[in-house]
Amino acid sequence: MRILLATDGSDSAAVARDLTVSLPWPEGTAIRVVAIVERPVGVIPTPWLAPGPGNLGELYDELIRSITTALETTERDLRRPGVTVDSVRLEGRAATGIVDEARSFGADLVILGNRGHGPIASMFVGSTSAEVVDHAPCPVLVARRAAIGPILVADDGSPAAERAMTMVESWSAFADEPCAVVSVAEVSGPWIVGVAPTMYDDVLTAHAADVVAAREQATAIASAGAERLRKAGRRAEAITAEGDAAHRILETAQARGSGLIVLGSRGRTGIVRAMLGSVARNVLLHADCSVMIVR
Repeated sequence: MRILLATDGSDSAAVARDLTVSLPWPEGTAIRVVAIVERPVGVIPTPWLAPGPGNLGELYDELIRSITTALETTERDLRRPGVTVDSVRLEGRAATGIVDEARSFGADLVILGNRGHGPIASMFVGSTSAEVVDHAPCPVLVARRAAIGPILVADDGSPAAERAMTMVESWSAFADEPCAVVSVAEVSGPWIVGVAPTMYDDVLTAHAADVVAAREQATAIASAGAERLRKAGRRAEAITAEGDAAHRILETAQARGSGLIVLGSRGRTGIVRAMLGSVARNVLLHADCSVMIVR
């Protein structure tokens, strides 16, 4: 297993570090710690700048020292028998550098903290974590807590959800945590605008049948997912909810005190995603616990 852990010396990066330290990685795991230095606009290396108070070059040098310390501390904390750890410092845009390094390293998982720009701004300009999720070649775990805690797996029966289930089922790092599988029946009200009054009863009857079918499907998906995890030796239970998928997933995670939400990303990109949102993105932006997005 190859894990890429991103750090920038911030408090949120420390949470990601502590979470990575807490997980029981199998023997043979390789962890690479990466720090991407984003040079402030207009700053050039100090040999071309005269020293003095307020010198941007000096501030940049201080940033380098801080990140170097963070790399050394993180690398030291992660060392344990059977796990190899190295670190690398790069320069450029944070999200781009993390994604490129994940590809180069052949990462199976990227772990990083959550700083972002807040939910509203992130819809339009994106946060580093959201951008990494969009472009990483592997699953991404955005850490908000230093421990996994109970795991909530969202399952809608899609191929992306199948891949998320496979990770929880097979990764030994998650073996000791209790799991719940939630499937949401996304049911909206009947559409009656423009429907002739004589057709109202037919529309309502058809809608009621759709609601029942959606509930039954969600129940079957959650039950099958929980049974699958139990057969793999996990402690798991099934939960069925109804309504907006992202809202119900977040509500369920909060009610259960989940430390990690795992879900697949079917992905809408660009303007479509910014306008409509996706379940994965909404959960990522609004969860108060860690979130792992699996492509």
